[in-house]
Amino acid sequence: MNIILIGYRATGKTTLARLLAERLGWEWIDADVEIERRAGKSIARIFAEDGEPVFRDLEAQVIADLCRRDHWVLAAGGGAPLRPESRRIMRESGPVVWLTASAETIHARMSGDATTAARRPSLTDRGAWEEIVHLLQKREAVYRETAHHQIDTEGKSPEVLAGEILEKLHIPMVPGGAA
Repeated sequence: MNIILIGYRATGKTTLARLLAERLGWEWIDADVEIERRAGKSIARIFAEDGEPVFRDLEAQVIADLCRRDHWVLAAGGGAPLRPESRRIMRESGPVVWLTASAETIHARMSGDATTAARRPSLTDRGAWEEIVHLLQKREAVYRETAHHQIDTEGKSPEVLAGEILEKLHIPMVPGGAA
Protein backbone atom coordinates (compact mmCIF):
# COMPACT_ATOMS: atom_id res chain seq x y z
CA MET A 1 0.00 0.00 0.00
CA ASN A 2 1.05 3.56 -0.76
CA ILE A 3 -0.44 6.98 -0.08
CA ILE A 4 -0.83 9.16 -3.16
CA LEU A 5 -1.30 12.91 -2.82
CA ILE A 6 -2.94 14.72 -5.72
CA GLY A 7 -4.06 18.29 -6.29
CA TYR A 8 -3.15 21.47 -8.06
CA ARG A 9 0.30 23.07 -7.77
CA ALA A 10 1.10 24.63 -4.40
CA THR A 11 -1.45 22.66 -2.41
CA GLY A 12 1.27 21.09 -0.25
CA LYS A 13 1.79 17.70 -1.87
CA THR A 14 5.59 17.59 -1.59
CA THR A 15 5.73 19.02 1.93
CA LEU A 16 3.06 16.61 3.17
CA ALA A 17 4.57 13.60 1.38
CA ARG A 18 7.85 14.16 3.24
CA LEU A 19 6.11 14.74 6.57
CA LEU A 20 3.78 11.73 6.24
CA ALA A 21 6.69 9.47 5.28
CA GLU A 22 8.64 10.64 8.34
CA ARG A 23 5.69 9.91 10.62
CA LEU A 24 5.08 6.50 9.08
CA GLY A 25 8.68 5.40 8.66
CA TRP A 26 8.05 5.08 4.90
CA GLU A 27 9.88 6.46 1.87
CA TRP A 28 8.52 9.38 -0.15
CA ILE A 29 8.99 10.77 -3.62
CA ASP A 30 7.88 13.74 -5.68
CA ALA A 31 6.83 12.45 -9.12
CA ASP A 32 7.82 15.73 -10.80
CA VAL A 33 11.37 15.41 -9.44
CA GLU A 34 11.53 11.83 -10.73
CA ILE A 35 10.32 12.98 -14.16
CA GLU A 36 13.05 15.63 -14.25
CA ARG A 37 15.66 13.07 -13.14
CA ARG A 38 14.67 10.63 -15.89
CA ALA A 39 14.49 13.31 -18.57
CA GLY A 40 17.68 15.04 -17.45
CA LYS A 41 15.98 18.43 -17.60
CA SER A 42 13.33 20.56 -15.94
CA ILE A 43 9.64 20.16 -16.66
CA ALA A 44 9.68 23.62 -18.24
CA ARG A 45 12.40 22.44 -20.66
CA ILE A 46 10.51 19.22 -21.43
CA PHE A 47 7.46 21.30 -22.36
CA ALA A 48 9.53 23.77 -24.41
CA GLU A 49 11.69 21.22 -26.23
CA ASP A 50 9.47 18.15 -26.50
CA GLY A 51 5.91 19.37 -25.92
CA GLU A 52 3.18 18.52 -23.47
CA PRO A 53 2.29 15.12 -25.03
CA VAL A 54 5.85 13.85 -24.45
CA PHE A 55 5.74 15.15 -20.89
CA ARG A 56 2.37 13.48 -20.22
CA ASP A 57 3.69 10.16 -21.60
CA LEU A 58 6.70 10.33 -19.29
CA GLU A 59 4.50 11.38 -16.38
CA ALA A 60 2.18 8.38 -16.93
CA GLN A 61 5.14 6.00 -17.00
CA VAL A 62 6.62 7.49 -13.83
CA ILE A 63 3.27 7.26 -12.02
CA ALA A 64 2.88 3.62 -13.06
CA ASP A 65 6.43 2.81 -11.92
CA LEU A 66 6.13 4.62 -8.59
CA CYS A 67 2.77 3.04 -7.79
CA ARG A 68 4.37 -0.41 -8.02
CA ARG A 69 6.39 0.36 -4.87
CA ASP A 70 5.14 -0.43 -1.40
CA HIS A 71 4.95 1.81 1.66
CA TRP A 72 5.77 5.01 -0.19
CA VAL A 73 4.12 8.40 -0.05
CA LEU A 74 3.85 9.82 -3.55
CA ALA A 75 3.42 13.51 -4.34
CA ALA A 76 1.89 13.27 -7.82
CA GLY A 77 2.11 16.18 -10.23
CA GLY A 78 -0.95 18.36 -10.62
CA GLY A 79 -1.82 16.83 -13.99
CA ALA A 80 -0.96 13.22 -13.10
CA PRO A 81 -4.61 12.12 -12.80
CA LEU A 82 -5.56 13.45 -16.24
CA ARG A 83 -5.13 10.06 -17.92
CA PRO A 84 -7.68 7.36 -17.03
CA GLU A 85 -5.00 4.67 -16.73
CA SER A 86 -3.02 6.79 -14.25
CA ARG A 87 -6.19 7.37 -12.20
CA ARG A 88 -6.81 3.62 -12.07
CA ILE A 89 -3.22 2.79 -11.12
CA MET A 90 -3.14 5.42 -8.37
CA ARG A 91 -6.45 4.25 -6.86
CA GLU A 92 -5.29 0.62 -6.88
CA SER A 93 -1.95 1.50 -5.25
CA GLY A 94 -3.47 2.88 -2.05
CA PRO A 95 -5.54 5.72 -0.71
CA VAL A 96 -5.50 8.81 -2.91
CA VAL A 97 -5.80 12.10 -1.02
CA TRP A 98 -6.83 15.22 -2.92
CA LEU A 99 -5.32 18.35 -1.37
CA THR A 100 -7.31 21.49 -2.06
CA ALA A 101 -6.84 25.22 -1.61
CA SER A 102 -8.55 28.28 -2.99
CA ALA A 103 -7.31 29.93 -6.16
CA GLU A 104 -6.24 32.91 -4.04
CA THR A 105 -4.13 30.74 -1.74
CA ILE A 106 -2.58 28.82 -4.63
CA HIS A 107 -1.72 32.06 -6.42
CA ALA A 108 -0.13 33.51 -3.26
CA ARG A 109 1.88 30.33 -2.62
CA MET A 110 3.07 30.15 -6.23
CA SER A 111 3.99 33.83 -6.25
CA GLY A 112 6.09 33.29 -3.13
CA ASP A 113 8.00 30.31 -4.59
CA ALA A 114 10.94 31.41 -6.73
CA THR A 115 11.41 27.91 -8.18
CA THR A 116 7.90 27.71 -9.64
CA ALA A 117 8.57 29.92 -12.66
CA ALA A 118 11.93 28.31 -13.41
CA ARG A 119 10.79 24.68 -13.16
CA ARG A 120 7.08 24.72 -14.02
CA PRO A 121 5.77 25.90 -17.38
CA SER A 122 2.66 27.89 -17.98
CA LEU A 123 0.00 25.41 -19.11
CA THR A 124 -2.20 27.91 -20.95
CA ASP A 125 -1.81 31.22 -22.72
CA ARG A 126 -3.59 32.95 -19.83
CA GLY A 127 -2.00 34.94 -17.04
CA ALA A 128 -1.10 33.13 -13.81
CA TRP A 129 -4.34 33.98 -11.98
CA GLU A 130 -6.62 33.10 -14.91
CA GLU A 131 -4.70 29.86 -15.51
CA ILE A 132 -5.16 28.77 -11.89
CA VAL A 133 -8.89 29.50 -11.92
CA HIS A 134 -9.37 27.84 -15.32
CA LEU A 135 -7.39 24.68 -14.51
CA LEU A 136 -8.93 24.27 -11.05
CA GLN A 137 -12.37 24.28 -12.67
CA LYS A 138 -11.27 22.03 -15.53
CA ARG A 139 -9.56 19.45 -13.27
CA GLU A 140 -12.03 19.34 -10.38
CA ALA A 141 -14.02 16.39 -11.75
CA VAL A 142 -10.83 14.42 -12.47
CA TYR A 143 -9.45 15.05 -8.97
CA ARG A 144 -12.81 14.10 -7.46
CA GLU A 145 -12.98 10.88 -9.50
CA THR A 146 -9.42 9.91 -8.52
CA ALA A 147 -9.50 10.70 -4.81
CA HIS A 148 -10.62 8.49 -1.98
CA HIS A 149 -10.39 11.48 0.38
CA GLN A 150 -10.31 15.27 0.12
CA ILE A 151 -8.38 17.52 2.52
CA ASP A 152 -8.69 21.32 2.55
CA THR A 153 -5.23 22.81 3.20
CA GLU A 154 -6.47 26.37 3.85
CA GLY A 155 -5.00 27.97 6.96
CA LYS A 156 -3.55 24.75 8.42
CA SER A 157 0.06 23.94 9.18
CA PRO A 158 1.69 20.94 7.49
CA GLU A 159 1.85 19.19 10.88
CA VAL A 160 -1.89 19.60 11.45
CA LEU A 161 -2.63 18.45 7.89
CA ALA A 162 -0.42 15.34 8.25
CA GLY A 163 -2.28 14.42 11.43
CA GLU A 164 -5.62 14.98 9.71
CA ILE A 165 -4.61 12.73 6.79
CA LEU A 166 -3.35 9.93 9.03
CA GLU A 167 -6.52 10.10 11.12
CA LYS A 168 -8.71 9.97 8.01
CA LEU A 169 -6.76 7.01 6.60
CA HIS A 170 -6.64 5.12 9.92
CA ILE A 171 -2.94 4.41 9.41
CA PRO A 172 -0.89 4.11 12.60
CA MET A 173 2.53 5.71 12.85
CA VAL A 174 5.52 3.46 13.43
CA PRO A 175 7.08 3.51 16.91
CA GLY A 176 9.56 6.35 17.03
CA GLY A 177 7.84 8.20 14.16
CA ALA A 178 7.67 11.96 14.55
CA ALA A 179 4.85 13.17 16.74
